[in-house]
Amino acid sequence: MSDIKPRFRTIDGLSIRYAVSANTPGRPDALLLSPWPESLYAYDATWATLAEHANLTAVDLPGFGHSELREDLLSPQAMGEFVVRIADAFGLRKPHVVGPDIGTSAALFAAAKHPDRFRSTTIGSGGSSVPLNLGSPLHEWVHDEDLAPYRALGPKDVVNVAMDAITGYELPDEVRQDYLAAYQGQRFVEQMPYVRAYPAELPVLGGLLGDIRTPVQIIAGEHDPVVPLRNAEYLHERLPHSRLDVVRVGHFVWEEGAADYARLLTDWWAAN
Repeated sequence: MSDIKPRFRTIDGLSIRYAVSANTPGRPDALLLSPWPESLYAYDATWATLAEHANLTAVDLPGFGHSELREDLLSPQAMGEFVVRIADAFGLRKPHVVGPDIGTSAALFAAAKHPDRFRSTTIGSGGSSVPLNLGSPLHEWVHDEDLAPYRALGPKDVVNVAMDAITGYELPDEVRQDYLAAYQGQRFVEQMPYVRAYPAELPVLGGLLGDIRTPVQIIAGEHDPVVPLRNAEYLHERLPHSRLDVVRVGHFVWEEGAADYARLLTDWWAAN
């Protein structure tokens, strides 16, 4: 049975799903953002370890996981602003932010627009380089003109495409069922505008990277077929206060390389 116990609260008029760990005075706060197409249960393999080092608040970003969708938030810039609102709503004064996958661009926009709001940011496995350098199936999700095939997908199709890419990690049934439940109906197609905004918004983000003062850790899979390592290297070359940690796994570093991910993350928190 997972240590993650989700609940819901309203933030900016939206029903947002979240989970928290036990609060231990003196420990830093950490805000964990859900990757796509998963949910906050993506942290199931690392939760117990991370909770020994920080007071955790994990959220399904609006429109993802089991949180309510609002179309105007489905872009990295808009989501970055909402990340700040999430931190405000939970009273997280200066948390570490962990934003893998789609959280990469949102967390960086938030750090760029709100200097000193976060203690540090950990990102990776998210499209970020300009020109775009994306593998399959993310390249197709961003660029395909005809979305009809995606509208025909059922939740098992969406989740299985992602989960079949995970190697060396057996997804617990409770977690798999949560992912499946998050993709009923047209949910997947409704989320696609977020990554389809990359061609317009990643160049904007690229112009902001050099001015980000927040310390940034980039954790990337060496063999990521979805978001090639070049994306992480691109960020590391341009962010003035960054560290790049490469793990010898694929895209889902937080699950495929859970022990390394937790170690790298908690070491980073201790140093920042």
